[in-house]
Amino acid sequence: MKTTKSLFKTFLIVMILSFLSSSVSLAQETKGEESRLDSYNKLRKVIGTVEKYYVDELTLEQIVDKAIDGLLSNLDAHSAYLDEKKFEELKIQTNGEFGGIGITIALKEGALTIIAPIEGTPGDKAGLKSGDIILKIDNESTLNMSIDDAVNRMRGKPNTKVQLTIVRKNNPKPLIFDITRDNIKVESVYVRGIENTDYVYVRVTSFDKNVSQRVEDELRKFKKVDGIVLDLRNNPGGLLNQAVELSDLFLENGVIVSQKGRIEDEDIVYKANKRTPYAKVPLVVLINNGSASASEIVAGAIQDNKRGVLVGETTFGKGSVQVILPTEEKEALRLTIARYYLPSGRTIQAVGVTPDVEVGPGAVPVDNDRISIKEANLQKHLEGELQKVGSKESKSKKKEDKNIITQETIFSDIQLKSAIDALKVFKVVD
Repeated sequence: MKTTKSLFKTFLIVMILSFLSSSVSLAQETKGEESRLDSYNKLRKVIGTVEKYYVDELTLEQIVDKAIDGLLSNLDAHSAYLDEKKFEELKIQTNGEFGGIGITIALKEGALTIIAPIEGTPGDKAGLKSGDIILKIDNESTLNMSIDDAVNRMRGKPNTKVQLTIVRKNNPKPLIFDITRDNIKVESVYVRGIENTDYVYVRVTSFDKNVSQRVEDELRKFKKVDGIVLDLRNNPGGLLNQAVELSDLFLENGVIVSQKGRIEDEDIVYKANKRTPYAKVPLVVLINNGSASASEIVAGAIQDNKRGVLVGETTFGKGSVQVILPTEEKEALRLTIARYYLPSGRTIQAVGVTPDVEVGPGAVPVDNDRISIKEANLQKHLEGELQKVGSKESKSKKKEDKNIITQETIFSDIQLKSAIDALKVFKVVD
């Protein structure tokens, strides 16, 4: 009998505790739901107040669009609301052709900063540099200006002008650039042989579509490849899948990059798939502070997998993942959902990738009195004389020079020369 009563008491206590636990849980859920409703009501009241009292008459649709825009821009520097116009511009840019001055920008420590000018564009020709801070666009201050607003102000019809006021490190006062807009078509890949060697120079200026396939196609044209210099300087990034595929050309195995966010099911690890024909070819990667995002992924994958040597300067440090989430047929959100992590587990965001061999930009120091320089000058003089008499051989030589990196080019770029010297060290070690 006592046993029965004891069991009954135990059962009763368990039931009471279960009921109390459920009540607490239900109360918490109810409280949480009420809190959410209070927040929604707060937003509704603000929208209603703006609609009723704001000095200029706005439609409810306009107010909601501005509210969404404000929400996204306050999350981080890369999230944004893409209305119909911005969504269309994004599609055009991803395809590798757009109108403007040809620079890539980001917010760095709250300042509108140039990641890199795109080679051959008006911004590049005008002398804009990676790390320049844009203080004004025409007469409009960029303080508190979003990236999308800045991009829209700099874009425009070809042959129209835009004025940028630039703050540059070590310059005592702001610089003013008057730049004429043009149609910007990005030549994202070009490959050259390196004079007097069996090395190949691969330049990737941005990661738009088909980059990895174009690099592979160009490399196949060379019968012998003893080493590769992969130049990612001033490459502002682009499509993640192209960064992964380009890395995969040189990595036989191992992790390339991983992305991690709040939702574990969406965490992704990208690995090499062993299809590479260039796993054993000595590789040097050139980077600088204009190398960002996708180019940092490639550089970090090569470094962490000990596949090659990085030469140059520390990269920009953009390691967050944005996705385009359509909200309407012609509108979308660009939302940061994760961060990139290199194979070693380190992050790129705000840190960048540090080179193995640090080399600043500039020409190779030379002694102008050395006989080799005089010989080079003599050769140039003789080539000039041959051109005067219309030598077919000279014309042929000039055409061939377009497909090679000459010694003159190498000595004008100390980072490139350092990369080539590193390849020579590979050969000695082997």
